[in-house]
Amino acid sequence: MTEASIPAVSDLLDLTGRVALVTGASGGIGAGIARRLHEAGACVGVHYRSDAQGAERLVAELGSRSTAVGGLTAGDLTMEASIEGLLDLLERQFGVVDLLVNNAALQPVAPMVDMEATEFDAVMHANVGGVFRVTRAVTRRLVVAGKPGAVVNLASIEGLQPAFSHSHYSASKAAVLMHTRSAALEFGPLGVRVNAVAPGLIDREGLGEQWPEGVERWQAKAPLARLGTAQDVADACLFLLSNAARWITGASLTVDGGMLTHPIW
Repeated sequence: MTEASIPAVSDLLDLTGRVALVTGASGGIGAGIARRLHEAGACVGVHYRSDAQGAERLVAELGSRSTAVGGLTAGDLTMEASIEGLLDLLERQFGVVDLLVNNAALQPVAPMVDMEATEFDAVMHANVGGVFRVTRAVTRRLVVAGKPGAVVNLASIEGLQPAFSHSHYSASKAAVLMHTRSAALEFGPLGVRVNAVAPGLIDREGLGEQWPEGVERWQAKAPLARLGTAQDVADACLFLLSNAARWITGASLTVDGGMLTHPIW
């Protein structure tokens, strides 16, 4: 990159003309990411599997440059035909998807001793297999189109530090972190950057009432003394997808208020 081609500060986070797909975007973290990318100028595909109403509400809020894509079958990221269908729809409406956020995931709770093998397999198939399948499909289309792109995978601090009754989820997110590095290695020469964001505990409606002791423990121990928000994660994703991160690939950005700074011994 020559000095003349370095973006101005005002342009670093500008995604105008880019086409983004955010999986699992009907609510929570995914919706926050979709809002932020849209605000930065991108056209956004709001993917959903079962929450059509949530996806449609978000699209109604965003207005132009957004569309809901998905459904029980059409939004099934374990099926290659469904993924190709989503990308076809977005390509016809906005153009080739060149920004991808792999956010969709399962997060069940089950002690390992009581866990069925099918439960473990389902989490790995969705959380790791989905990331692989969607990333591969998007990258193949970018290569054909001769365009660069960027991918952000939503991992978790549980991919770095285990939690009780989350063994399948933790294992899947650890795999996502290594898949991120592997994809960055292989897709970099093709013009596609791949990074990960590893959030800590993110606040959501009703969390304090459903798990008061967990929220209290987190706030007492986290150096920044609060839960995260969807916006905190969305801003990290925006950075990694933008020109501000143009020479960053294969990295994992921890967004946890400093929780992982604590010694474990």
